Amino acid sequence: MASRVVLLCCCASSVCLSLQPVLAAEERTENAVPYRTDADLTDLAKKRCRLDIVHPVGGRDLPTVIWFHGGGLTQGERQIPDAFRGKNMVLVGPTYRLSPQVKVAAIVDDAATAVAWTFKNIEKYGGSPRKIYLTGHSAGGYLSLIVSLDKKKLGDHGIDANQLAGVAAYSGQTITHFVSRRERGMPDTKPMVDEFAPLFHVRKDAPPLLLITGDREREMLGRYEENAYLWRMMKVVGQGQTTLHELPGTDHDGMVAPAHPIFLEWLQKQIAK
Repeated sequence: MASRVVLLCCCASSVCLSLQPVLAAEERTENAVPYRTDADLTDLAKKRCRLDIVHPVGGRDLPTVIWFHGGGLTQGERQIPDAFRGKNMVLVGPTYRLSPQVKVAAIVDDAATAVAWTFKNIEKYGGSPRKIYLTGHSAGGYLSLIVSLDKKKLGDHGIDANQLAGVAAYSGQTITHFVSRRERGMPDTKPMVDEFAPLFHVRKDAPPLLLITGDREREMLGRYEENAYLWRMMKVVGQGQTTLHELPGTDHDGMVAPAHPIFLEWLQKQIAK
């Protein structure tokens, strides 16, 4: 379903109630947990391949949300949005290596490794491996999509991507990421769809997808249209569980805060299924 008009206030209040908020004092934070255990880790990987976890004390079988930070795959630090806290969920915020220190292929593998680590370890923190949701803004949205749609990425770590309960991308690229194109000397204005494009991996059996962008006239180059095309192709192949929202009047960065209530409402509906 594509949508251009969103009522934010009522969505936010209904979600807060249905997700059973808990007191902040009942949440515990684990910082800088390493998610790579390779024997030959570089100093860069040891520093960047870590994640933060926020989990309700004493929780069990809880939904788990992994938030990948943005920054164009060239900058950014791990974070967990305040809007997600206090809602009786386990929250995971990974960081990853960045370009130009590593290629996009390595960055994507870091993201997949973080997700695989979560599947294998989240029960220790009260989360359920059957209720893992990926999300993130911009580069984080791209990583959420490519890791979930290209089954090889998680498959290399022994995880079936179809085990994901859902994926939400905030203004994520669906064509080949511009950093990957720059690695090949291509300009931002030249589109490309190859193995590094979520669009390349459209499939009927993909997990439920939520695509949110800012206003098509204010967004980064073609970002709304990319997401609209992914939405259309998912519909064409019969996936039937992809929703598209455009937030009028918002730009690439300004769309994040109003997108949170939309994600939380969608999340609650997925949990209730």
